[in-house]
Amino acid sequence: MSRSAYTVSMSIFATIEQPTKPKTKNVKSIAILYAGILVVFSVAQLFNFNEFQLLIQSFWLPGGAPLAYFLSGFIIVAEVFALPFLLNMRTSSLMRMTSMVLGWVAAAFWLFMSVWVQLTTNAISNIGFLGTTVSLTPGWWTVLFSVALVILTMWASWGMWPRVRSAKK
Repeated sequence: MSRSAYTVSMSIFATIEQPTKPKTKNVKSIAILYAGILVVFSVAQLFNFNEFQLLIQSFWLPGGAPLAYFLSGFIIVAEVFALPFLLNMRTSSLMRMTSMVLGWVAAAFWLFMSVWVQLTTNAISNIGFLGTTVSLTPGWWTVLFSVALVILTMWASWGMWPRVRSAKK
């Protein structure tokens, strides 16, 4: 008797749910494209992570070295944890929502960094999309590429928006 009451009342644990169906066929392709870009970014950034930290520090962000070290780790975590939403994996609704938001964070971070590098006067030779593994010279193309990432994120979020469970009565 007490065992069944325990299992019935313990609804705080996450339940794995089926992802929502994409609104259009293109949405799934867009999400997979963005997921592929994030996988390439995160793997390349992790390949030489210590140098990637120094690269982010060379952007002269207002928080200095502590902020640069935090951001270099956080952006990789955001890129990796954005994948469950983009790949339409079976997860809890909270994880799906968190994953979607981290996809937004990753795109917004790279847009901010691209604009920051363009507007500041420091001499940067690598934007850091691919870490320090492949040196990509910053320019206005990085801003446009980052805007494209934001558009991919918005499109994928619109097409695969996680459903919110209604409260049980």
